[in-house]
Amino acid sequence: MKRRYDAVVVGGGHNGLTAAAYLARGGLRVLVLERRHLVGGAAVTEEVFPGFRFSVASYVVSLLRPEIIRELELPRHGLKVLPFDGSFTPLDGDYLWMTNDPGRTYHELRRFSVNDAEAYHEFGQLIVEIVRFIKPILSIVPPDSGSFDPRQWLPLATLAKRFRELPADLQVAFVQLMTMGAADFLEQWFEHDAVVATMASWGIIGTFLGVRSPGTAYVMLHHYMGEVDGSFGAWGIPRGGTGAVSDAIASAARSFGAEIRTEAPVARIDVKGDRAVGVTLESGEEIEAQALLSGADARRTFLGLLEKGTLPPEFEEEVGRYKFRGSSGKVNLALDGLPNFTSLPGPGEHLRGAIGFAASVDELEEAYDDAKYGHFSRRPFIDMMIPTLVDPSMAPPDKHVMSCFVQWAPYELADGAVWDDDMRDAFGEAVVDVIAEHAPNIRDIILHRQVLTPLDIEQTFGLTEGNIFQGELTLEQLFFNRPVAGWGAYRTPIRNLWMCGSATHPGGGIMGAPGKIAAMQVLKSIRRSRSAA
Repeated sequence: MKRRYDAVVVGGGHNGLTAAAYLARGGLRVLVLERRHLVGGAAVTEEVFPGFRFSVASYVVSLLRPEIIRELELPRHGLKVLPFDGSFTPLDGDYLWMTNDPGRTYHELRRFSVNDAEAYHEFGQLIVEIVRFIKPILSIVPPDSGSFDPRQWLPLATLAKRFRELPADLQVAFVQLMTMGAADFLEQWFEHDAVVATMASWGIIGTFLGVRSPGTAYVMLHHYMGEVDGSFGAWGIPRGGTGAVSDAIASAARSFGAEIRTEAPVARIDVKGDRAVGVTLESGEEIEAQALLSGADARRTFLGLLEKGTLPPEFEEEVGRYKFRGSSGKVNLALDGLPNFTSLPGPGEHLRGAIGFAASVDELEEAYDDAKYGHFSRRPFIDMMIPTLVDPSMAPPDKHVMSCFVQWAPYELADGAVWDDDMRDAFGEAVVDVIAEHAPNIRDIILHRQVLTPLDIEQTFGLTEGNIFQGELTLEQLFFNRPVAGWGAYRTPIRNLWMCGSATHPGGGIMGAPGKIAAMQVLKSIRRSRSAA
């Protein structure tokens, strides 16, 4: 006999788990199906080498919505986020150290530019005001762009009213942030190249764009939207790695009655007429459901799990045009000690923050140029951190783990090249070479190295082309256009089939918002159908 649930969630990433938690909290009988041996999707912690535990793919937390933390009582389920101390950029013979203390950062910036030191506070105030204006968008359901139903547009009418009430300088800055390149936007405020490069690098994380490419200013703003313990723009490391976030959400979901199955890959979504009715696992097991939610990306859901011809041809064409363009790699290092930076030797608080290798805007653009023509960056941008300095449990005593998130490594390589073992090793060497320019002892302390290319990320975590956001965060792929114009409200052309992952509004990062909003829409739909019956 087929098992039946009120809702089945395909994919146990953090958004799928969040959706399951809210659905179960709403009284539904819920099942989560995850193909891997552990839940979390890209937000997982794994012991890659004996005694060394890594946040294998994703690596920091900031965007996780405070209301989700509160409503699911995630601290009670083990979640603890440890804030960074700041951001360290090693330079030739010098360094830039921007801390969470505005006073210290002011004095640090004065070493480079009095103008930049004075501008930093004013810039921070502007960003905070814009974040306060835009953050409500993270919690609303995008309207159908082709709908004339005024109820769908009410949240945007409120937003438009608030926009008109903003001072003129904030209105101009908001438009610029939505359309400009990160470096071009920042150069209106700051004059020192290293300051601009350091801050602009936040706009290229996970995207196949350079710091001067239009749209990267928004990606930078996207990262400012997060908070840790009420501090805007702050970032932190979960105790136990990013897998601890997923584990806490899974624990909350189970506490509400949700069932979670691992090593249960879905072969297809079953459809009768225009309605999704269940799933068939690769094992052949069939499971029925009143509602199906997919946490997988748009291509895997619509072109992989549905039989061809199930969807309208024009919808399939739009899905085929959706841009992924994976461009990120990850290098995880097990260390026998700490890197020693020539610009600031010895251990210190600078090693406890994010370490970015972004000495100049030109250096970042040259790294992007390599990728534009189908090659991994010879001198890539690296966003590095040493989690064991704030969470020693991730490695044996006196040992450390180092996380290196790397731009750029294009999924599609030029000249017929492929991501084989040799190419992977060469990419890993390029990353270590850049670190060694500033910390010459790095090669002496590496015990183990794990290198993930975009192809590895795709094959391991099921992210098409290795895109960590399930699709680029470019302007034409945001809000009601995410993932397909007219289908941004988590619904799909198949009745009872919903999307709940980062391929939907408000996009990627360890946020949970897509999962929660989708679950609320499903609950509303099910309650409406039950009351009508």
